[in-house]
Amino acid sequence: MPTRRTVLLIAASTLGMPYVVGVTPAVAAEASATAFVTKIYDAYKGENSKGILIDTDAAIRRYFEPSLAALISKDQKDAARRHDVPTLDGDPFVDAQDWDISAVDIAVRDASPDKAVATVSFKNIDHETTVVLDLTKIKSDWRIANITWQREGGKTETLRGLYRR
Repeated sequence: MPTRRTVLLIAASTLGMPYVVGVTPAVAAEASATAFVTKIYDAYKGENSKGILIDTDAAIRRYFEPSLAALISKDQKDAARRHDVPTLDGDPFVDAQDWDISAVDIAVRDASPDKAVATVSFKNIDHETTVVLDLTKIKSDWRIANITWQREGGKTETLRGLYRR
């Protein structure tokens, strides 16, 4: 039978756990968004890395929020019917068709409790690249709501923008 001291000790440690380990809910959200993005870019590191294939509806839904996933899937199916390349004809995560990724730096900031922005900088075949991922939390999982790529001359292009053309 637990003693009063044991019950109080368990209650105190459970209630104070975020403060004991130094993790607040906002930091935890940022950490899980960082883990989501880190897992993506880990797939691109190293010689002969395969990256992330988004060639099935399930794979697309794994990384993109529902409305963006629907745009990507529809575009791929329409292109296949036409025997043509889809609007998104490169890898959206590295903004290229080929890659040799190194020096990856990921910075994530919370935009609201269920939104975050990840800025990913890396070197791809001796070319400095920056990709910005707008993230949204759906239930307990993070998904990409949009991607912004840097273009020459300081211009930007977005994944959603590709589908507005």
